[in-house]
Amino acid sequence: MRIGPIGENLLERVAVLLRLGPRPLLETHGTLLLAQALMVATKTGVFEALADSALTPGQTASLCGTDERATARLLRVLEATGYVRAATGGEYSLTADARRWLLKDSSHSLHDNVLFRFVEWDWIGRLEGFVRSGRPLDIHAEMTGHQWELYQRGMRSLAGALAREVVLRTPVPRGARTMLDIGGSHGFFAVALCRCHRGLRAQILDLPEAVTRAAPILAREGLGDRVVHRAGDARMAEFGIETFDLILISNLIHHLDQAESRDVIWRAAGALRRGGVLVIQEFFAPSATGYAGQAAALADLYFALTSESGTQSFEDLAAWQKEAGLAPRKPIRFLSFPGAGQQNAVKPR
Repeated sequence: MRIGPIGENLLERVAVLLRLGPRPLLETHGTLLLAQALMVATKTGVFEALADSALTPGQTASLCGTDERATARLLRVLEATGYVRAATGGEYSLTADARRWLLKDSSHSLHDNVLFRFVEWDWIGRLEGFVRSGRPLDIHAEMTGHQWELYQRGMRSLAGALAREVVLRTPVPRGARTMLDIGGSHGFFAVALCRCHRGLRAQILDLPEAVTRAAPILAREGLGDRVVHRAGDARMAEFGIETFDLILISNLIHHLDQAESRDVIWRAAGALRRGGVLVIQEFFAPSATGYAGQAAALADLYFALTSESGTQSFEDLAAWQKEAGLAPRKPIRFLSFPGAGQQNAVKPR
């Protein structure tokens, strides 16, 4: 999956094929405006305003407290991008994509995740400094309380879009009773797995700042003491010895350097019971000789900018699992999120 110029008619497709169009303009000026258009439409409530009925730009602006002329222009961008459709009477309605991804109450909603782009906008704007100096940001140290809250809500909304595939493809051992979710913050993957496996109970280990803001999100799931938070830093916390049947490390490794990652995997292996499974769920880098693809390359750059690491390959993670005494399985590549997947390993009996 990639971002790039896509012709909307035969003439434009020929122009793209012959490299006649101003591709760098589209991929800079165009993507900046499109990103902000989606962010602002989400923040001002445009999609929620159109949830129940088609509206004119004036009616939409009245509900959202925005300017009518500016809202009309915003709606034209959303129409051209496939999130709203215009009727002959000048009214706009939501498309299936908008209803699936951008309405707050959708089971696949990325509403809060899109709002988190306003925080990331500042981080990405500091990319030049990172490229020149090699010094990454320390986002976990610099986030305000409000940003931590938005971060947790944003990650929870993304988890909701992935949870079904995670549940279907995670190899939970038969009769599993205990689970540790390392860096799980909102805990929704643990919640989804516990709902599917009735005898399973889970602990979610994350930084104190994350636990404070994620606790209300977890409480709304209504699983009581079956899924509980535990404050701590995965780089130093004790995981226990042969305590868990399933350990999930989701979207954490890309925040750690290689030495820290290998240490976390080693300690997680020690915390597994015989026959237990370690699930590493991540955005994955290509192998040393492989082609990254645009989505994977962008993810690697983003995580290098915002932490001290970046993405790792399936091969490297499997090698570290093997070093820790586990038996790696074939990698799982997600269909619902290209570039992401699982590298799993079993502890021999």
